[in-house]
Amino acid sequence: MISAGDFRNGVTIELEGNIFQIIEFQHVKPGKGAAFVRTKLKNIISGGVVEKTFRPTEKCPTAHIDRKDMQYLYNDGDLFYFMDTESYDQVAINKDAVGDSLKFVKENEMCKVCSHNGNVFAIEAPLFVELVVTETEPGFKGDTATGATKPATVETGATVAVPLFVDQGETIKIDTRTGEYLSRV
Repeated sequence: MISAGDFRNGVTIELEGNIFQIIEFQHVKPGKGAAFVRTKLKNIISGGVVEKTFRPTEKCPTAHIDRKDMQYLYNDGDLFYFMDTESYDQVAINKDAVGDSLKFVKENEMCKVCSHNGNVFAIEAPLFVELVVTETEPGFKGDTATGATKPATVETGATVAVPLFVDQGETIKIDTRTGEYLSRV
């Protein structure tokens, strides 16, 4: 149990049957009346954000989130298969839990599988990946306007905006959180 007076950013709590992560918190001491804690909570399963106030003495149960490194093996329609590299157990995860998190991840790469009480709710891809550009239009000489980009398809099938000098067959580095091109490798 954690009291509202001890809330910090990133703490996960159970509230009304859901699991929330504290995004923001503020201790408010008005001139008149009792102090309270104003929070912004993100539902880690649905992604929705709610604002809620607590009395500083109110207690909530803390939610323990397990983040385990697993190897992404392959997908088979609506199921994505991961393997625990220590015990070699394979886990099939539904497409709804995976979402868009694997659009930059190749097979056999390591990911973090996030679960609460054995229920998987999210997959965290590596922060940066290196992928080969499989399809892009050639850049023309003279197209050198500052910051000009063109669309490029990478080996996982995702589309990324890249600078005009990047050609087909080159390996590029991508930030998986934003989907932005970082550099050539």
